[in-house]
Amino acid sequence: MSDYDRQTKERDIVQGIDEQIVYTLTTTPWGSSPIGVSVKAYDMSVPYTDVTATVLSGSPSVAGDVITLPILKSLTEGKVYRIEVKFTAGGNIFEAWFDVEAER
Repeated sequence: MSDYDRQTKERDIVQGIDEQIVYTLTTTPWGSSPIGVSVKAYDMSVPYTDVTATVLSGSPSVAGDVITLPILKSLTEGKVYRIEVKFTAGGNIFEAWFDVEAER
């Protein structure tokens, strides 16, 4: 795929530190019927510090081409979190990502 872009279309996502939000990812640009989904969260203020256990709650689920991510919560003001979603579609393994900035 020559136009393959790992970053999602949604850019500059901002989430309040008291919010708890469930994000979704439509995999159609990469492939259909995703399987083997995993989600990780990283604190980018200390590059690639894994904070999955602290800020993600629950497990991802799939319906068609849509991956529903675990709840993103307990963010720290001023930090940027990279959310990486790894999945298999059409025999290929992809890893899409988006950043979320935490604010009061």
